[in-house]
Amino acid sequence: MSFITVNNLWKEYGHTVVLENLNLTVEQGEFCTLVGASGCGKSTFLKMLLGQEQPTRGQLALEGRDFPGEPDRNRGIVFQRYSVFPHLTVRQNVLMGLELEQKPLLGKLFGKARRDALEKVDRMIESVGLAHAANKWPHELSGGMQQRLAIAQSFIMEPRVLLLDEPFGALDPGIRGDMHELILKLWRDTGTTIFMVTHDLHEGFYLGTRLLVFDKVRNDPQKPEAYGATITYDLPIGQNDRQTYESIESSVSETARALSA
Repeated sequence: MSFITVNNLWKEYGHTVVLENLNLTVEQGEFCTLVGASGCGKSTFLKMLLGQEQPTRGQLALEGRDFPGEPDRNRGIVFQRYSVFPHLTVRQNVLMGLELEQKPLLGKLFGKARRDALEKVDRMIESVGLAHAANKWPHELSGGMQQRLAIAQSFIMEPRVLLLDEPFGALDPGIRGDMHELILKLWRDTGTTIFMVTHDLHEGFYLGTRLLVFDKVRNDPQKPEAYGATITYDLPIGQNDRQTYESIESSVSETARALSA
């Protein structure tokens, strides 16, 4: 049985079709990068994996059972904008998830439970390169450091599935390179299944074990909302040649022009 199964999945908002006929199987521990033109449903698919959106029809299953209808600790997400608590230090930000999980009413841990949690937090902070900034406030951190903090917040909960929605899009190229190495290290260390949306095709090829291209195969200029995107390429990384890369790049560009028309 596959870890994640997507079977004839559709997502519609009223008369607008966003995604149509998605079919996919993903094994545990894969790193899937999602590329495609803006507006073709990549982030919508991530929201369905998270539980923020429900399929209009079709099946989205985790180990043979329907995905939980609401976000839970088994699924973490990191956005392009830094989702950190400005009134908490780095250490407190990472601790917050553990406290809310174990003490949802009080939101605080005490005694041995707190000491154990802080040891775990400190190991995570060190693993993302923020040990020197443990007691700093988010506004004292650079953009790259804030994104490291957001990643630590997700990984501390040990999610089975991590969703990344253009997490490095706002970072400078040099910092993005550092973040690539960080996310690959954490992925290898934890075996987490990752889905990452990116507009950078090079990034998609570099990070993923598998590249998923979202594109429209049907388009009516008079009724652009009538058809949605589907997965037109599903490529294991390492089995791609230059011709395939150029074909994907051309397809994404053509879809972008169609969506903006």
